[in-house]
Amino acid sequence: MNAPSSPPSPHPSILVVEDDANLRIGLRDNLQDEGYEVAVATHAREAEPLIRERAFDLLILDVMLPGEDGYSFCRRLRASGVQAMVLMLTARSLEDDIVRGFEAGAQDYLTKPYRLRELLARVGALVRRAGGAPPQVMSFAGYTLDLGKRALSRTDGGLIDLTRTEFELLVFLLKHRDRALTRGEILDAVWGRDVVVDPRTVDNFVSNLKKKLGWTSASSFTIHTIRGVGYRLELESMTKP
Repeated sequence: MNAPSSPPSPHPSILVVEDDANLRIGLRDNLQDEGYEVAVATHAREAEPLIRERAFDLLILDVMLPGEDGYSFCRRLRASGVQAMVLMLTARSLEDDIVRGFEAGAQDYLTKPYRLRELLARVGALVRRAGGAPPQVMSFAGYTLDLGKRALSRTDGGLIDLTRTEFELLVFLLKHRDRALTRGEILDAVWGRDVVVDPRTVDNFVSNLKKKLGWTSASSFTIHTIRGVGYRLELESMTKP
């Protein structure tokens, strides 16, 4: 397999090689929500032409693939000159299995079941090592959200003071805009799965967030309350760099 000579993508690109459809689709959707360009494949043979066509910043390889396993595929990629970062995913957690992954040429190794926030943090670290970085600024409804500086401002330059939790809540709603989100999903993502919080706490924070954003019925965004479920954020427009 020859290393690709295509120009780099304007946004960090990731190839997910995973035969489990639910995991593959979930990874793709969550990574796209983070601003990455994502391609998917179910096994090594399907992944090869994709890798020949473009230079991915990161490959996420399941170890237990049908046909050629992730270890062998990774070794073959390295032998052919592919330089992309590699994160291996597997249910195997024995030390020998982890060492085998690193010896095959992977930069990181994460066992299943994994926590989404940990996976995204590891992906971000590997992408930075590859020389890329996820988009850091989102503009919406007259506001600019800078993820790197953790700052929210109006287009006229005025800053809006948000608590850490309010900031994380806004980021989560924006990244999952137009989707109905349960209070449980919001709590897991913003507060963490290990933190015990009354689900109605979400209501209070959403209310505070709307007040700080100066929401009115004339605003070009809205955070809908979905009775018995949770919330859905809708925008007239949104841009990313």
